[in-house]
Amino acid sequence: MTSSILVLNVGSSTLKFALFDGAGLDLLCRGVIEDRGAGFPVSTSGPYAPAFAALPGAAGATLPARIEWLLRTAATKLVDRPLAAVGHRVVHGGTTFAEPAIVNAAMLDELGRLIPLAPAHQPHNIAAIAAVTAMAPDLPQIACFDTAFHRTQPRVAQLYPLPRALSDEGLLRFGFHGLSYEHVAQALVEVAPDHANGRVIAAHLGHGASLCAMRNRQSVGTTMGFTSLEGLMMGTRSGSIDPGLILYLIRDRGMTVEAVGDLLNSRSGLLGVSGLSDDVRILAQSPDPSAAEALDLFAYRAAREIGSLMVAVGGLDLLVFTGGIGENSASLRAAICERLRWADVILDPARNEQGLPRISAEAARVKVFVIPANEELVIATATRELTAGLAGRSGGKRRSPPSVR
Repeated sequence: MTSSILVLNVGSSTLKFALFDGAGLDLLCRGVIEDRGAGFPVSTSGPYAPAFAALPGAAGATLPARIEWLLRTAATKLVDRPLAAVGHRVVHGGTTFAEPAIVNAAMLDELGRLIPLAPAHQPHNIAAIAAVTAMAPDLPQIACFDTAFHRTQPRVAQLYPLPRALSDEGLLRFGFHGLSYEHVAQALVEVAPDHANGRVIAAHLGHGASLCAMRNRQSVGTTMGFTSLEGLMMGTRSGSIDPGLILYLIRDRGMTVEAVGDLLNSRSGLLGVSGLSDDVRILAQSPDPSAAEALDLFAYRAAREIGSLMVAVGGLDLLVFTGGIGENSASLRAAICERLRWADVILDPARNEQGLPRISAEAARVKVFVIPANEELVIATATRELTAGLAGRSGGKRRSPPSVR
């Protein structure tokens, strides 16, 4: 009998989950449970999707209730593949966690101390771990960190030009979206083997957006920093702005720290510039000049930061688009690449419109690819490897599947 692995990616308003076969990591089910206040709609795909298609009654009223439903449904419907472990996406691992790790009490204490650095995500990640522990205390849990992939960066790429004492206290550039970039790094071996270890820049463009420069499939630079607010313009986040502007808003405009935080995180970016929406699809169809300007600024900022990261990686051999916008918006891909023609980044318009894996022109020196994001597969892979390690330390004996309380 084979086993299964549950992957949880918990946000403030969504619970994304995926179930994988524990042997070959074939996808059994992928889904999203949304929190819309008045209800909890579930969207699923995969061969086991019907089993996870709808929450019964008010079962989704709390995060623990939603997770309990997932665990019980898995135990009931996957009798031929009992749940062996749960893998979690954890946004912030700080300087302590440079690779996936087995969840324990000491880890949870450290993750709690990092909440101020990722207040919109970290509490939900920790709450998901606690919910699984309460219902299945013997079920192994693995934490996979969005910051870990960037720990290969040289120290100069992680430093801010602040007094050394602050850097020594951990005020560094951490970077995020690392699980997405790790998937890109792994996929390049098959998708573009001739360039996989070269000078690569990956663009994870979605509601949150960032870039990562890689060499030998390791991170050497990224646009997000101490928090996920730095770097590119995003859906509702401003990205990098003059720190003096923040001081001005507080000192001269009388805004509170909380109000400035809300402004920069929730009311800026595509939403703020357009005044309409943070959805690229809506903006692309709008006749409002502010919508066009928002998209133009998004492309400009992305192209400018790609140019900056070319310095970090020493040039450019391959550009990769991933994430919801990167995978689905041919017009924004074209707008970004048009600003990079000077670097021989030239698209094949037909291939770009079709969203084919390679969208660059045949004769272009820099190859451009679209690689769908699959952070869940990265988490499932790490969970399987670490769970196998647990079995090895127990003398290789196969453990009975943990029960759900």
